[in-house]
Amino acid sequence: MVAAYPTGEWVDVHEEQGQATWADRLSSAYGGLTTLRAGRDRVVRAEVIRALLLGVRPAAPGQVAAIRLIGARIVGDLDLSGAEVTSTLHLINCRVAGVIDLVEAQTRALRFRDCEILRLRAGRARIDGVLDVGGSTLKEGIRLDNAHVSGQLRMSGCRLGCPGGWTPENAGWSSARYPGDPREQDQKHTALWAGGLVVEGGAFLRGMTVTGGLRLTGARFNGGLWLQDTTITATGRYAVHADYLHATVMNMAEGFSAEGEISLRVARISGTLSFNGARLKAKEGLVVQTRHLEVGELLLTPESIEGGVDLGYTRVGLLADRPESYPGSVRLDGLVYESLRSPATLRDRLAWLTRHPVGYRPQPYEQLAAYYRRIGHEPDSRRVLLAKQRARRRTLRVTGRAWGFVLDAVVGYGFRPWLAGAWLGALLTAGTVVFSLVNPVQISLDERPRHFNAFVYTLDHLVPVSLFEQRAAWEPTGWTIWVANALIAAGWILATALIAGGTRVLRPGPGS
Repeated sequence: MVAAYPTGEWVDVHEEQGQATWADRLSSAYGGLTTLRAGRDRVVRAEVIRALLLGVRPAAPGQVAAIRLIGARIVGDLDLSGAEVTSTLHLINCRVAGVIDLVEAQTRALRFRDCEILRLRAGRARIDGVLDVGGSTLKEGIRLDNAHVSGQLRMSGCRLGCPGGWTPENAGWSSARYPGDPREQDQKHTALWAGGLVVEGGAFLRGMTVTGGLRLTGARFNGGLWLQDTTITATGRYAVHADYLHATVMNMAEGFSAEGEISLRVARISGTLSFNGARLKAKEGLVVQTRHLEVGELLLTPESIEGGVDLGYTRVGLLADRPESYPGSVRLDGLVYESLRSPATLRDRLAWLTRHPVGYRPQPYEQLAAYYRRIGHEPDSRRVLLAKQRARRRTLRVTGRAWGFVLDAVVGYGFRPWLAGAWLGALLTAGTVVFSLVNPVQISLDERPRHFNAFVYTLDHLVPVSLFEQRAAWEPTGWTIWVANALIAAGWILATALIAGGTRVLRPGPGS
């Protein structure tokens, strides 16, 4: 390896009977690669790699110095913290028994492909190019807090553990490496600690198997974050803790599976946030938390979901969902969306609005009504606002509920004015029949006889102010007195309900 470093040649100590070595594959793919065989001695000391990367040997004239190592067993911690590394470090199929420490280092592209590493620490590092750990197993995870990667972050196929997620029996290494860290409780449940990470290219975390959580608080992914086919089993509360994250795209679809909470509070995603086909589960509490998230398109169509969903105060351009996408508890207070794409019927949407865990909230009804009105579905908008009044009624005192029942039955809270006409017609018919069968008597016999009209007489009772002077001229008898009084009371109730309902409909508001 020392001899190969000045020219950047590959050193292959990987021996596997009957299979092509990694160097053979590289030579086949790219051609012209020189491979130096190192025989059966596969052990490399980490301090030797460190010395080479820090310039103990210069590059050969006209060559690019690099460590390109295949199949080695590296012993000790590779400590490059604070270093400025101008050479390439490329490890393939290597076993690193210690920690690779790149804290506050400045490096070129780093590649650790299909390796087995205890832990990678690169907090506040500056990596000029790609950081590639694809296919590797990292027993105690990765730290990339406040790091900056100018190229892509490639972690597809990784197997990540966390300091508290592995025991000596199943990992082969002790997990008690951070006894003095005040954030030990957070660390032991975090497999990827990347708060404040900036990745200029795409971040490809596809097909990973993670024991612990992904901590991405405040991270920025300018080329998107891709998590398809990744399986995360949280050992603490969070499977993905990504509050304040900024990304162009965040794809947790197509085979993504998470056991634990996915938190995206106050995040900003300019493109698509997708859960299409994902399997989401939380042992208790919330499984998806997006309070104050701003996103262009939200695809909330998982294959299965167990746990609460909090979409409170989320702003969405397009919300694509299905009725079965939601569990029994959904927080919708403050959710604002410009468009909906869904096979859900109006009945499904109204049921959706009733799933808030603490009961009635007016804003979700007003938002849905405004959406239907905006797309020209005025009848649906009115049905939503009617459902809002009925839901609100359940929160009132007895007197308020009683008057609400009257308004609902008579005019549908003003959103069904035709009900008043139906009631008027029914009462007119009933009164006309009664007074046609049992005529009232004329009050003043000395006046000229009048012609009695049962229909006009009934109508005069229903109108709050007598218009036809029939009530004063004719007196009901017997049990028809109760009918006449009931008609007068019904007329006042109809008039009051029409005024109250009309005022409610005409009042400007979010649903208008």
